Amino acid sequence: MIVTRRTTLALFAATIATPVFAAKAKIFVGNNGFAINGYDPVAYFTQSTPVEGMDSYKSEYMDATFLFSSAENKAMFDENPAQYAPQYGGYCAYAVSKGYTAKTEPDAWTVVDDRLYLNFDTGVRDVWRRDIPGNIERANANWPDVVN
Repeated sequence: MIVTRRTTLALFAATIATPVFAAKAKIFVGNNGFAINGYDPVAYFTQSTPVEGMDSYKSEYMDATFLFSSAENKAMFDENPAQYAPQYGGYCAYAVSKGYTAKTEPDAWTVVDDRLYLNFDTGVRDVWRRDIPGNIERANANWPDVVN
């Protein structure tokens, strides 16, 4: 994918919209009040796809509410939330690698070395995937300072 003006503008708009919110939260919470917009973090690992969670299965982690699609997934998360929670608090991994935060979409995901990374959208995910090791290294250097 070629980075287009539209993708650049979308990332820029997300950056402008998130700094005030990002300064308050280590975990990105969508407009619906849930981490990963209410999607089950464990399902990315066990089903290799985004799966919507249900209100009947929820857990609190780092002041954010995560939803799950089953009691089994909730139990797995509760046993080791750091294993299943998205990296960089669920903010866009590519944005964090560039030194800022941006919202994410549940469909724009990648699991690398048993860690979940989310992106702004699938176009940004494609750009992020071009240099996953470098982007992770840069994001690790920036995190968590980008939300302070």
